[in-house]
Amino acid sequence: MLWATAALVTLGFLIALEIAARRYGLPGPITTQAQEVVFAPKSGFVLYASMALMMVVLTWRQRFIAAGIAIGIDVTFFLVRWAADVKVTDGHPFGNGALWVILGYAVIAVTRRTGRERVLLLKGVGLGLLLVAGRKTGDTWLLITSKTRPAVLDQYVATADHALGNPSWLVGRIVTATGTVGAHFLDAVYTLLPVAAVVVTLYQLRGVAVERRFPGHHLVRTFLVIGLLGPGIYMIFPVVGPIFAYGADGGHWAVANLWPDTPPPITTPHHMPFDEITPRNCMPSLHTAWATAIFIHSRKGPRILQFGGASWLIATLGATLGFGYHYGADIVAGVVFTLTIEAALRSLERGWDRAGIQLVTYGATVFAALLVSYRYLPMEMAEHPWVFGPLLILAMASVVHGYVRTTKLWEPKAAPARQPEPQPEPV
Repeated sequence: MLWATAALVTLGFLIALEIAARRYGLPGPITTQAQEVVFAPKSGFVLYASMALMMVVLTWRQRFIAAGIAIGIDVTFFLVRWAADVKVTDGHPFGNGALWVILGYAVIAVTRRTGRERVLLLKGVGLGLLLVAGRKTGDTWLLITSKTRPAVLDQYVATADHALGNPSWLVGRIVTATGTVGAHFLDAVYTLLPVAAVVVTLYQLRGVAVERRFPGHHLVRTFLVIGLLGPGIYMIFPVVGPIFAYGADGGHWAVANLWPDTPPPITTPHHMPFDEITPRNCMPSLHTAWATAIFIHSRKGPRILQFGGASWLIATLGATLGFGYHYGADIVAGVVFTLTIEAALRSLERGWDRAGIQLVTYGATVFAALLVSYRYLPMEMAEHPWVFGPLLILAMASVVHGYVRTTKLWEPKAAPARQPEPQPEPV
């Protein structure tokens, strides 16, 4: 019943977004996903990552067969496009096969499976489709933010960011100095974030095929909740980012062409109008939120996975700031946002207790206080950076500390090893 209810809610949410997108004359998430059954997908990597998630419920033999069928379908699509002289100008020339395999297993689950095996296979298919739907839903949400929020609050966040030393301007100059090599590397990290999430999730779900059940909590749950709640904050606190509000990418809508060479002056901030194309997707930084979630969930893995999770988080922070997509204030809010959601999901899975309630309440309070301070105290923050800068970092660090301390209390205690009783020595 729980999974059926979640499926119905998800379907209703997708239909609502489809209707909202149609009002602006653009296809919604359902239409764009249906198009990828035949047309070149936007991201073939995401589709293959989604298929990998689905395959956690399959045996190794079934996995090899599924992968072979997906590759074969993609080769067929490639040959047909080549024969018809169809050029792929947007997206990737592969990925259709992976989507076909996911949909094929949905049909197999309904027609060829029964009982627990049907439910398990449908859960695997749903897991794969959720990653795909999350990407399409995010694209539609960004469209809605640009159409419904004509004024943005970038001047407020940029002014408050003086308390943190304008990190986007600093990291932007560093990335520019690294040239195309550094830029291409960070762009790959930024773009392939879902693939990194899949790697960690595959490790967490490695035992599903044998145990025939999913664990109570895993990374995909956190990813989906972040993606569900984050755009709601975009609507409340619309921000486009320094490269648009203060850079050349903003065109005549920008305050001035200052990023990344010259930090903005400290002046009284105001609402500023912006175009109906650029997404208002900065506050909080969801890329930081997702990378933080990857880091948290990689802590239980082997050393190479831990190293990968930490490296991905650092590189994502460098990309979000260095490309001018986010302010430092967005990063602080994104970390607090993720830890609060993660604490809530873990409490929901294990049962709410006093420590869990306190941590979630405290994290939500700190997050709300950050947004209020960015909006109503930016001048004070800019004029007293040595006071407000440490306060912002301490507020974030306090949530991190509370999360680490509370989750340690939730860890199962190892039973002490029994000491052998002394035996009388033979006489």
